Amino acid sequence: MKQIYTILFDLDGTLVNTAPDLMAAHNHVMKKFGKAEKKLSDIKTLASRGAWVMMQKSFKNETDDEDFKKKMTKEFIDYYSKNISHQSKPLNGVVNFLKWAKEKNITMAICTNKQEHLANSLLKDLKLLEFFSFVAGANTFSYNKPDPRHLTDVVEIVEGDLKKTIMVGDSEVDAMSAHNAKVPFVLVKDGYTEKSEKEIQHNELISDFTGFENIIEKYL
Repeated sequence: MKQIYTILFDLDGTLVNTAPDLMAAHNHVMKKFGKAEKKLSDIKTLASRGAWVMMQKSFKNETDDEDFKKKMTKEFIDYYSKNISHQSKPLNGVVNFLKWAKEKNITMAICTNKQEHLANSLLKDLKLLEFFSFVAGANTFSYNKPDPRHLTDVVEIVEGDLKKTIMVGDSEVDAMSAHNAKVPFVLVKDGYTEKSEKEIQHNELISDFTGFENIIEKYL
């Protein structure tokens, strides 16, 4: 059957609430290296651009030692990769929507600034990997979001049509990616961003994926 549409998804804070596991890994690193731990709510100021940026933000006022930050980032990734899905859960309605979209022959792919192997591991653990034709992480290409090629190259890989594509995400990074790629953008409220929904350019706004098929049907 001919493909009719492509949906690109961010992962953390969009499809899956990963905050508890991300912050557990973050605070493991803090404790190990003798630094102050963060609250769960601090995820909004730390996430959206990957592990390296997360560590950079945590230590911007404490150290300029790049080797030290690299050690911390490695420790974060090592710990997180072994504890990636203890508390992470799909947002409400995600599984039902993915099943609906697959039945409609809608192609779906992931565009995340999480490392590719971590994204695949998380999706596999949560039994979501089967729904996606391609997973593009921070290290899949030589660029990542908000570079539009992170989106446009994925559409090309899955043999989609950019004019029949939509992006779903929870942050200004996702919104910028969609805008740069010239595709509509769906914003998931209360994501991993310090920006308010009024500050993030979007075409559609959702709280979760309950009834999301009604929005997608408008674009089909």
